[in-house]
Amino acid sequence: MKPLTTQDVLSIEDYERSRDVFRRRIIDLKKRRRISVGNLLTLVFENRDTVLFQIQEMIRAERILRPERVSEEVDMYNEQIPGAGELSATLMIEITDPQTVKPVLDRLQGIDRGQAVGLRVGPHLVYGIFEQGRSSEEKISAVHYVRFPVPDAVQVLMKDPAVPMHVVVTHPRYQAMEAVPEGVRRSLLEDLADGV
Repeated sequence: MKPLTTQDVLSIEDYERSRDVFRRRIIDLKKRRRISVGNLLTLVFENRDTVLFQIQEMIRAERILRPERVSEEVDMYNEQIPGAGELSATLMIEITDPQTVKPVLDRLQGIDRGQAVGLRVGPHLVYGIFEQGRSSEEKISAVHYVRFPVPDAVQVLMKDPAVPMHVVVTHPRYQAMEAVPEGVRRSLLEDLADGV
């Protein structure tokens, strides 16, 4: 998938004029790219549009005006855009009770290391590769960025709706599996086709 450039980013004034329409479109898009896995984890698969929205919102919220700062934001967020033959997602640990934040995060320590989160397509299981630096031995972030390298053989199976596809979590203290809905699957196939 083609990375974003500063030319893709609207000025704060131009973004304000189009924000409501753009925001509604991205909210609708993210609904078709979101999967809850069990009661604690949600993955939102990212693409150029979802990442551009994050950049525009950050520039708006922080009133970033200097071109070099805009360029830094673009470079940083481009890390979330999937490359050729891969999918990219934001994994969120969703905790609604503030009193349980630390115990739940402690329980999920290590989810971002090893083989804990994957995509199962038929007989194949593709494990996610997490961005480093979001956890330590003592604590873990509630938001993670993860990439799934998808080999050609798996992509072929993804195109066949008769072949089951699931997101699976096999952490020692959290196991869950969720079928990938057909709409999400189509969207992911578009991402993979765009990365060619």
